[in-house]
Amino acid sequence: MQKQKHLALSVTLACMTFSGAIYAQSTEDLHQLKEDLQSGKTTAVKILEQYQTRSDKLNPRVAAISAVRAEAKQDAMLADTNKNPRLILQGLPIMVKDNIAIQGMPTTAGSLALANNMASSDAFLVAKLRAAGAVLAGKTNLSEWANFRSSKATSGWSSVGGQTRNPYNLNKTPCGSSSGSGAAVAARLIPAAIGTETDGSIVCPAAINGLVGLKPTLGLVSRSGVVPLSHSQDTAGPMTLSVRDAALLMNVITGSDASDPATLAADQHQTDYTKGLDAQALKGKRIGIVSALVKGYDKQTLALFKSSVEILKAQGAVIVDQVEIPNMEKAGKDEYIVLVYEFKADLNAYLANTPSTVTTRSMADVIAFNKKNAKQVMPHFGQEIMLYTQAKAGALTDKAYLDASANAKRLSGPEGIDAALKKHQLDALIAPTTSPAWDINYKKGDAITGSASSPAAIAGYPHLTVPMGLVKGLPVGLSFFAGAWSDASLLKIGYAFEQARPALPAPNLLK
Repeated sequence: MQKQKHLALSVTLACMTFSGAIYAQSTEDLHQLKEDLQSGKTTAVKILEQYQTRSDKLNPRVAAISAVRAEAKQDAMLADTNKNPRLILQGLPIMVKDNIAIQGMPTTAGSLALANNMASSDAFLVAKLRAAGAVLAGKTNLSEWANFRSSKATSGWSSVGGQTRNPYNLNKTPCGSSSGSGAAVAARLIPAAIGTETDGSIVCPAAINGLVGLKPTLGLVSRSGVVPLSHSQDTAGPMTLSVRDAALLMNVITGSDASDPATLAADQHQTDYTKGLDAQALKGKRIGIVSALVKGYDKQTLALFKSSVEILKAQGAVIVDQVEIPNMEKAGKDEYIVLVYEFKADLNAYLANTPSTVTTRSMADVIAFNKKNAKQVMPHFGQEIMLYTQAKAGALTDKAYLDASANAKRLSGPEGIDAALKKHQLDALIAPTTSPAWDINYKKGDAITGSASSPAAIAGYPHLTVPMGLVKGLPVGLSFFAGAWSDASLLKIGYAFEQARPALPAPNLLK
């Protein structure tokens, strides 16, 4: 969830300064690790042990990983024994955000209220990762309740995992709510992770931690087994070191799930997302700069964006400047109404079906738990959003909700992004994803400046962020978004940009 200013939503961040040499350990992505495994250069057990050793050293400082899965080594050993080249991710370690169920582990959403929420089965997307041969290594920290608890929240903090910090500067935010997934991959504690987004929670931490992040089209990835915020906007997606790795994970996690009606059409849109990734893919593509989303940034960020646009041009893209997405402000106001209603209804439904060991069976129970355990749960900020939601949100049959829901989708989709694309005959829209990471500050909360997340988040359309470079040592991302089911096209465009721009330096390590 990402933060707007007034009736708005919330993003999440954190950090302390990394000094020392560039990563001594390998920074190989999933594709390189897969090649090394298949050639016999290494083993699944060795790969897992390397990441675990690194995590033991660095995670106490970064707080990106909230739980390690005890059975991971056994799974890695099994992958080495029973080699199957048809399994896309065999032997490769992956982590998922701690609002996604892994059998035998608690699914906490970052809250101590769900410390005993032991999963009896995998989330649908986790089952797909497992079936593809991935070694499920553990859970990543997140902003508590997906950063939709307090209007004064600091991103990356949870009562379960503490404060996640940005590997490029430990005093800075990792953004949220998929803060742990972003920081874990950036710090090379894991080669790839799965995050979730309602509005900004994949693309912001991906951009701020120097990663590729894809928020897929709503309905491509199942939400079964995921702690909900909003059924009309929630989706899971990959957070990786490269566009190719994001495409690889999309090949695994997408697909229809009978338990999630939103995914009914997913199988019809399934494709090989790694196919067609070509450094020449930008030739002839029409890319529009959304002028309203390129305002308010510092000079260095704007200069980096300008140089990125020049890279797109040099690769053959046709750049259309001053593109307007109609109705953005109106859609944002309706979005907040929708989120408040759906958060209460969806969370109540989820909690009612948790194990009997979970004593918080409703949002009202969570509010009471937070108040009773305030020293542990609310040491830095309160629960204003939850209190407002509990008091104001009615049934999903209320006219206020139905009108806001219909308006938000119409204004952001057909009359928003789709209208802009059609008017200028565009293949994609671009803007800076967000600002460089800001300071962790519990008194002031998040200090975000600029965000490109809301239009695609509200519409349910795909949004890809790819690193542009560094501003004062901190990563900044370039956002690409377009219409529904354009995920594969965005990955191709993003891949061509990634291949043309200078390589992003890894963060320095503490000795």
